[in-house]
Amino acid sequence: MSIQIYGIKNCDTVRKALKFLDNNNVTYEFHDFKKEPPTKKQIDAWLKKIDWKILLNMRGMTWRKLDDATKESINQTNAIKIMLAQPSSIKRPIVDTGNEILIGFDQDEYQKL
Repeated sequence: MSIQIYGIKNCDTVRKALKFLDNNNVTYEFHDFKKEPPTKKQIDAWLKKIDWKILLNMRGMTWRKLDDATKESINQTNAIKIMLAQPSSIKRPIVDTGNEILIGFDQDEYQKL
């Protein structure tokens, strides 16, 4: 199984996830949004497995900086546009096992992995 991790290296939650995987000898490939932002094709693939409301981080600083009109008109199409333009608006880390997607870090969920 090839595990792909997506996120931002200096994000605390990403660091917790990577530390957990390293401590449990899990092999993974890390993709830093700052160096390689996700493509529309990648976001569309994630959205086949999870809802856009889970993928879009509506609690983070990037979301809070958006104007009210953008926030009020949010739907899947607009969410994808925001995530493409500002990858920091995506919840992280994203763990893609090929079969399932995990968003964020939950030690119990990672243990099942």
